Amino acid sequence: MSTISVVRGVGRAGTAMASYDAALADANVHNYNLVTVSSVVPAEATVELVETAPDLGPAGNRLTVVQSRATARAGTADQVCAGLGWTTGPGPGLFYEASGNDAERVRDTVERGLADGRALREWTFDAEEVVLARGDVPDRAGFDEYTTAVVLAVYGESEPIL
Repeated sequence: MSTISVVRGVGRAGTAMASYDAALADANVHNYNLVTVSSVVPAEATVELVETAPDLGPAGNRLTVVQSRATARAGTADQVCAGLGWTTGPGPGLFYEASGNDAERVRDTVERGLADGRALREWTFDAEEVVLARGDVPDRAGFDEYTTAVVLAVYGESEPIL
């Protein structure tokens, strides 16, 4: 049976992309080429929340993920929040992701999305979980510093890209 690891991270840097890279480093998935997929959990997979991703293979490999990401510049928000939820059962399951500046709103959006996704399918669901990553955004308007929060569901180990 394959495991999908859910990881989260927060990073801060001088550009939006560098803060994203720092958040990925906080989750230990920064050395891979991420390939984002939609939101279906294969029937044979288990989903497990972990602190950071383990070693998933050589740097530069392809890594399949479902991803939630939020970025803000200093002085434009109080916080960033990325949320990822999943609902599973004895068969396939679903992920749903949302992001924003209000953790309660992000959680609510994820929960509503999972409910809507379940309503579209005739599958059995018996579990649901939601994970958030939050980062405080410095209150320094005009300062070139960015904060990014990420939550990723990592599908197994990496694979060679070439």
